[in-house]
Amino acid sequence: MVLVVLLAAAALTLLSSRVLREYQRGVVFRLGRLRPLAGPGLVFLLPMVDRLIRVDLRTVTLTIPPQEVITRDNVPARVNAVAYFRVVDPARAITEVEAYPVATSQIAQTTLRSVLGRADLDTLLSERDELNDSLRRIIDEQTEPWGIKVTTVEIKDVEIPEAMQRAMARGAEAERERRAKIISAEGEFQASQKLLEASQVLSRNPAAMQLRYQQTLVELGGEKSTIVFPLPLDLIAPFLTSTRPHPQDSSETPN
Repeated sequence: MVLVVLLAAAALTLLSSRVLREYQRGVVFRLGRLRPLAGPGLVFLLPMVDRLIRVDLRTVTLTIPPQEVITRDNVPARVNAVAYFRVVDPARAITEVEAYPVATSQIAQTTLRSVLGRADLDTLLSERDELNDSLRRIIDEQTEPWGIKVTTVEIKDVEIPEAMQRAMARGAEAERERRAKIISAEGEFQASQKLLEASQVLSRNPAAMQLRYQQTLVELGGEKSTIVFPLPLDLIAPFLTSTRPHPQDSSETPN
């Protein structure tokens, strides 16, 4: 009889005890009424009276399925995202909503379609940080009554039609060509300004003009196929003047 009693007591102890890990909490209902949170560690329950539900307090990674979105500028896109949330109030997570992971996923999907539908394509592609913050704030506001804290929402991928991709590629190429032409034109304008300044300096100083002339001769003489005979301009200036036709000579006609 003693052995039977001991075995019964051991079985009763096993049935009425639970072990909760450090990241777990137990929501206990006694005859349907909520009790204080249990855990972590060893928890004793009243057999046939208490019911325990384990709640994980670790951050949960929620993959949001791809959503079909029409942007504000009427461009169809397929967007998927990921959300990170954790339970901060286990009692409310069990009593306020039937299944908080499913409910959080549904809220995330509807919020994703709503927020991205109000943004244009350029914003969707270039301003993801602002959209991620807006998504996180809206989802967190809706899950806060359930004891759920949404920490991060990230847009993973944005798929757009191939025709739109080709149009965007052509636009980007045209923009690059426009910038290249502007840079080239600015370079030519600056070079012409420098040449004008150099010509003004040389025209005011004949010695500088002569030095520039000699430097040009040295550069030309460095080429193997070029032979340069330097002549002072003062020597050939009279010949240039004498060979120039006079106005009265050009007006005469031969007999």
